[in-house]
Amino acid sequence: MLYLIDENVLIDAKRDYYPFERVPEFWDWLLYMCSEFRIKVPLEIYERLVEDKDDDLAKWMKANSSELLLSEYVDETAIEYVKEEGYGSNLSDIDILKMGNDPFLIAYALSDLTHRTVVTTEQSKPTRKRGNRHIPDVCNDLDVRCINTFKLIQILDFRTDWRNAV
Repeated sequence: MLYLIDENVLIDAKRDYYPFERVPEFWDWLLYMCSEFRIKVPLEIYERLVEDKDDDLAKWMKANSSELLLSEYVDETAIEYVKEEGYGSNLSDIDILKMGNDPFLIAYALSDLTHRTVVTTEQSKPTRKRGNRHIPDVCNDLDVRCINTFKLIQILDFRTDWRNAV
């Protein structure tokens, strides 16, 4: 299974759960999982996290881009399908801004429903409409697997002594 990471997974991990200076093992583990092609960051998500930024997360991502990045391009037809079927037809410019790169992330997962899963920290909000929809709800409607960070680290067995478990 390939786990495709939403930007909020990395932002929240660095800020709230696994700061670089306190839990460097998490970041080493993440890079290891990327090198094993178990976790990847799509280009559009990567660009959003590093573009015009100079914070610790952006610096770390730039230094490790070869391991982190998913080395493929998304199918434009899949992006349009996600927008149309997942968010709604005739989306306004405001809807498109609110969605950000979420349709790209979901479209990458659509390319292989058997072997790809979206990872996000967004919570389901099924009553939201159009550009305000959350990733888990769009994924559910499109039959794309979607999990949160804690499920990911459980599945891939992150632990601070992970080198002994591999």
